[in-house]
Amino acid sequence: MDVSPESVYLWTVPMFHCNGWGFTWGVTAMGGTHICLRRVDPEEIFRLARERGVTHMGGAPTVLIAMYSSPAAEGQRLDGLSIVTAGAPPAPPVIRTIEGMGAKIHHVYGLTETYGPHTICAPQLHWEDLSIEDLAMVKARQGVPYIIANTNLIVADDECNEVPRDGETVGEVMMRGNNVMAGYYKDPEATAEAFRHGWFHSGDMAVWHPDGYIEVMDRAKDVIISGGENISSQQVEKILMEHPAVLEAAVVATPHSYWGESVKAFVTLTPGENADEGEIIEFCRGRMARFKCPKSVVFGDLPKTATGKIQKYVLRDREWQGYEKRVH
Repeated sequence: MDVSPESVYLWTVPMFHCNGWGFTWGVTAMGGTHICLRRVDPEEIFRLARERGVTHMGGAPTVLIAMYSSPAAEGQRLDGLSIVTAGAPPAPPVIRTIEGMGAKIHHVYGLTETYGPHTICAPQLHWEDLSIEDLAMVKARQGVPYIIANTNLIVADDECNEVPRDGETVGEVMMRGNNVMAGYYKDPEATAEAFRHGWFHSGDMAVWHPDGYIEVMDRAKDVIISGGENISSQQVEKILMEHPAVLEAAVVATPHSYWGESVKAFVTLTPGENADEGEIIEFCRGRMARFKCPKSVVFGDLPKTATGKIQKYVLRDREWQGYEKRVH
């Protein structure tokens, strides 16, 4: 991340979350400066970035959305600022907007069980020739394992056989490496289940591209199965985020009497913008197979963790309250 003694790191990621994605120790080890915030406040972020010469910061995609959708973003520039984002794959509009303000996005991927980031979407020289839209697409993928993790990351089937690197076949992301946990505390059964066949099973479903980069399609528990067809909630969310009136979106399975499950979208609109359910559904129908499109849309704020990550399980549990637990 090019952290040096001259670096100034602004804390928008809680230090308790995956050790602050490693920056608690990394910035200190390099002799850089820490600037701490009590809470995520876009106005304060822009002020400190401007007045204190902030060079680095981190934040989930929802934090970045809060920044550029804030009235405080008017006329602001983020030139020279490196931003690490994680917690969920950033939708291409998020990358395009933040980098359009002058910042540079670094997309990392990992879990608490890997002590935070395990890979970084390392840029390639030929990416410089890509359009802004295509660059945002490749930057939304996951990439190169950290040096301490060696190259121990695969996308594989249930028997740990690697899936083809065709960008289409879906498998589970699995890891090994020096930063992968030894196991769950006093829970040998859960540890054995997580390390089947000697690999840590992340629970993330992804495709493997020919260039070696992976693209997380969904958490296994977030995949929607409608009429026997698997639907990636994140794929639908990325389409929703392309609508000019949509600020944030979350997609979950909801009970359906005939298909078993159907797609339901929860949407937060951009301040000052308007859209109705029919418009949102029609927008999706023009960009993906109809069976993947939301059957209903609810507008309002989304539940989030302290790190700004959308709590889809809250939405999902609300939808399935009173129904028998699903088994995928």
